[in-house]
Amino acid sequence: MSEAPAIRVEAATKLFRRQAPGRHFRTLKSALLEGSLVGRATEEETITALRDVSFEVARGEAFGIVGSNGSGKSTLLKLLAGILRPTRGRVLVDGRVAALIELGAGFHPEISGRENVFINGALLGLSRREIERRYKQIVDFSGLADFMEEPVKNYSSGMYVRLGFAVAIHTDPEILLVDEVLAVGDESFAHRCLRRIEELLAAGRTVLFVSHSLALVEGLCDRVAWLEGGTLRAVGEPRRVVDAYRQAVAEAESAEHQRSKAEREAAAAAPAEAAAPAEVLRWGSGAAEITAVRLLDEAGAERYHFASGEAVTIEISAVAREPLSDFVFGVAIATPRGVECWGTNTDLEGYEPGSFSGPATVRVRCPALRLGAGEYQLDVAVHARSGSPYDYRRKLVAFTITTPRAGVGVYAPEREWRFAGEVVWRRRPET
Repeated sequence: MSEAPAIRVEAATKLFRRQAPGRHFRTLKSALLEGSLVGRATEEETITALRDVSFEVARGEAFGIVGSNGSGKSTLLKLLAGILRPTRGRVLVDGRVAALIELGAGFHPEISGRENVFINGALLGLSRREIERRYKQIVDFSGLADFMEEPVKNYSSGMYVRLGFAVAIHTDPEILLVDEVLAVGDESFAHRCLRRIEELLAAGRTVLFVSHSLALVEGLCDRVAWLEGGTLRAVGEPRRVVDAYRQAVAEAESAEHQRSKAEREAAAAAPAEAAAPAEVLRWGSGAAEITAVRLLDEAGAERYHFASGEAVTIEISAVAREPLSDFVFGVAIATPRGVECWGTNTDLEGYEPGSFSGPATVRVRCPALRLGAGEYQLDVAVHARSGSPYDYRRKLVAFTITTPRAGVGVYAPEREWRFAGEVVWRRRPET
């Protein structure tokens, strides 16, 4: 007989009542008498955070959840943690749970970090004696030894995360629920947390992990669920599910890009007095103007979702508002957090300017764009050789890259592994 799952979610639905303007209930009795229960509310009076979600998580499994903001990820974790109850359906969790799903949850702001450790530990099922035995380990892991007597209201958001995670993982949880709050901590602490999560998994514990870092989800998790609009879109092997999610995001971004393009064209055709304010991420003298930028695949089709190593062409449409003999076209790629991945321009590549006196199209073809999996943004500029900008546009185009194999970072080189000596590895079959 197979072992019972650590987590079972059966057709879970969670509704929240939409608060009518100016309607407030003074007491629970008044709320009940006036029919404020979600079960009695009409569809127009409710918000559906989750709808008929079903899945299982095996013991010892690392299970990831991805999805856009507002997709229902945090609501689902609160159901699993017992903070919320489903409106319909069932949520069954078998094992001691430690949850880090909300910044500062369970902390009292007016008392010290030390006192909060004991209160949090008690809430998570530890006796005072057990907390005393583990107190030094908790403090050492958090790195907050100098601040334990300070009221936590004086802590930064990163310090909240440090202390909360340190307490949670030292309660010997059978099931650990981790939300995006880890993104608040510094990089060193995040690495320490991930090592601890890997230790828990090696010990047979269950981890449910929510993150916007898709590369991290791919590298850490055994299976992944994709939530969108409160419904479960897919559950399965990480690469397959994450790639499907990235594709959907890219398609949405492409549609948004097209809408923005149409709006810009409409604004350009409108009378001057009706023109929209200038873009914040744009500057220059206006002697030349970038009118459109597209990403093209090898077949010449416009796309904003590519596999790493695919050929990508950056097409720039521009117009000179006055005759120019001193001009440079440049492109640069960065992550949404501002990490510069690559950039070049016609001057660096050895192209001498001739003349530019009207509309023009410039294309930069990358035969194999070997970026790592993730989201990227494109900067485009036309400027004088001195650097003085005619038209500089930042974060003009967003696009997405996927990779066939898991990895982290912004570069995805071709690679192969070889083994010698007393070591044997077997490749998992491709799915």
